[in-house]
Amino acid sequence: MAEVEVIHSWSAPRSLSTSLMYSFAQRDDIEVLDEPLYANFLRVTGLDRPYRDILLSKMEPDGNQIVEDTIYGPGNKKYRFCKHISKQRVVGLSNDLLKKGKHFILIRNPLDILPSYDKVVPPSFYELGLADLVCIYNELRELGKPPPVIDAAELQKDPEATLRGLCNDLEIPFQPAMLSWEAGPKPMDGCWAPWWYKSVHKSTGFKEGRKYPQPFPFSHYDLLEQSLPLYNMLRRHVKKKSSLLSPPLPPPDLPVPANEKLLAWVGDEIVPRENAKVSVFDSVVQGGDSVWEGLRVYNGKIFKLEEHLDRMFDSAKALAFENVPNRDEIKEAIFKTLIRNGMFDNSHIRLSLTRGKKVTSGMSPALNLYGCTLIVLAEWKPPVYDNERGIVLVTATTRRNSPNSLDSKIHHNNLLNNILAKVEGNNAKADDAIMLDKDGFVSETNATNIFIVKKGRVLTPHADYCLPGITRATVMDLVVKEQLILEERRISLSEVHTADEIWTTGTMGELSPVVKVDGRTIGTGKVGPVTRKLQAAYKELTEQSGIPIQSYLEA
Repeated sequence: MAEVEVIHSWSAPRSLSTSLMYSFAQRDDIEVLDEPLYANFLRVTGLDRPYRDILLSKMEPDGNQIVEDTIYGPGNKKYRFCKHISKQRVVGLSNDLLKKGKHFILIRNPLDILPSYDKVVPPSFYELGLADLVCIYNELRELGKPPPVIDAAELQKDPEATLRGLCNDLEIPFQPAMLSWEAGPKPMDGCWAPWWYKSVHKSTGFKEGRKYPQPFPFSHYDLLEQSLPLYNMLRRHVKKKSSLLSPPLPPPDLPVPANEKLLAWVGDEIVPRENAKVSVFDSVVQGGDSVWEGLRVYNGKIFKLEEHLDRMFDSAKALAFENVPNRDEIKEAIFKTLIRNGMFDNSHIRLSLTRGKKVTSGMSPALNLYGCTLIVLAEWKPPVYDNERGIVLVTATTRRNSPNSLDSKIHHNNLLNNILAKVEGNNAKADDAIMLDKDGFVSETNATNIFIVKKGRVLTPHADYCLPGITRATVMDLVVKEQLILEERRISLSEVHTADEIWTTGTMGELSPVVKVDGRTIGTGKVGPVTRKLQAAYKELTEQSGIPIQSYLEA
């Protein structure tokens, strides 16, 4: 008899935990314990089970004695595998249970658990134990021992790869014997096996799950709503996730890592990034039926907030939105979101207002009976273009929408026209793409308005095909203030190619110099003097004006 290394498996019921126990039992270096804390659980909770009396007579009911003598007691093998159901970790158990040994968590989608759960006991939020499973995960992480998390679906889909990965995380060698076992009852089975293990006793390995699932019992719908978020919370920590549509992708690097953890306003509440979602019935999903604004925060103030809200309300009215939040309600949501995130400078807000959720899928606004959906997405985001050295543009073949089709003065979320042009820009390795109108004159880029300088004159296209941008209007005022000549007129592509200077404007990028278009160098190929002067004037304006964020000084 010698000290053994203990491996703890924590799971909810009906999660293939018994199959996994049988898998580990095939190893030649391990002994297994089937729910050693079950008797203590029934003693403390007083819960009834068909086998309660038998279990209490056969198992030690003192949980701390089990922890000390059975779980962490000496043994004949190098390892000891303990299968635990999360709800069995009740109050009063020794802290050594989590502090010692190695732990991992096995999860399974409640959609797959609930259809077969009530064969022995009625399902409930408590009986599922997913909240306990989340607590165990968090406590182990706080102890500096974040446990590996594996999904039962992965075990069924690719048992060997999942078990090899688990063994690697537990720092134990994988043994091929873990992939199969003999059918029938096992010596390590608890006395509850006749009630729960009938299906697993027929198995000889991890059987691949059904290609198509069985119908869900909608009597358990409320329970599914309560438990699914907890499963998804744990599932985010699974190293490999199965996907119906595509192989798993590695998590991407964020442009600004600080945005990994942020809070967003959706509907009428502030939620963490991973929970910032709208309904599949929302109009923005059903048809891109939404309006939006981009706002920037400078030194505790939101630049041009009122102007952006004016345009948002105009866009919503043009699209015949109903039950639109009022100006004060939208401002309050913006302020609260910024304050909660501590974002008072160098931040950008994507403000969206959708027509709202529909009672059933379809195009008609008559189906929108819930009111609009407000989204405030604030991020740490410096200007997205290189405003010091300049950017490169190409001309897209995709033409800008005509007012005959969709008026550009409506700042809507249906951006496919712009996205197709952006695809062309990406393929050409350019920063953005210039879009022409139906007659071949310059309109704007896929994301910004455009200005050119020729012989001391500043030219910009009419806002007929292009969006009449807030930053565009601001810069036009600055051009006049700096006593430069401003012309708003049609501009041909050749005038762009032969311009002395070019810049683009937009809330997300501010004033961005353009040094090359379609392979033609603009001016000297460097940022020109007019551009520099207006950049400085714009910077001064952002420092001096804006709507103060409520409670900014106190915050």
